[in-house]
Amino acid sequence: MEDVPDLYHEPYDENRPVVCFDESNKELHKEVRDPFPASPGAVARYDYTYERNGTRNLSVVSEPLSGWRHVKVTERRRK
Repeated sequence: MEDVPDLYHEPYDENRPVVCFDESNKELHKEVRDPFPASPGAVARYDYTYERNGTRNLSVVSEPLSGWRHVKVTERRRK
């Protein structure tokens, strides 16, 4: 496990790319009320109430040394 961080400091090699994968689910919220507008010296204020608007799953694949990434958004998680 201690050797893994050393991979990020190696130079880029096309034959041995460093690929990272992560997945997460997010809840989608819909605002019920419009935010109070910003006034001079204060930011806009949002009400804490919301309407639940479903969930989405995010799958992210990236190759940090080359700057490449791909994000796939799906409605449900599948094996």
